[in-house]
Amino acid sequence: MTDQEFDIIDELYFVTSFEELRQKLQMPEPELRHALRSLVGMNFVKCLFPNQDSEVPFDPEHFDREGHRYYFLATKEGLLAHNLR
Repeated sequence: MTDQEFDIIDELYFVTSFEELRQKLQMPEPELRHALRSLVGMNFVKCLFPNQDSEVPFDPEHFDREGHRYYFLATKEGLLAHNLR
């Protein structure tokens, strides 16, 4: 896990929107999207769309179009990896 990914998971103990993450972490959107893709691929983060209560499987094409409207939450696996670091 990169330092950037660690910082993202640090913000995802609770459901957080893409825009909130971007603002809190002061990350450029392309970097944030890339890191989130990586975390989802490792099963460390789950995607919620169109609201905070609806988990969806990750779809790269949909994420490219609507990623700014997604919400994210760290998974149990992601939290364990984060806390063991």
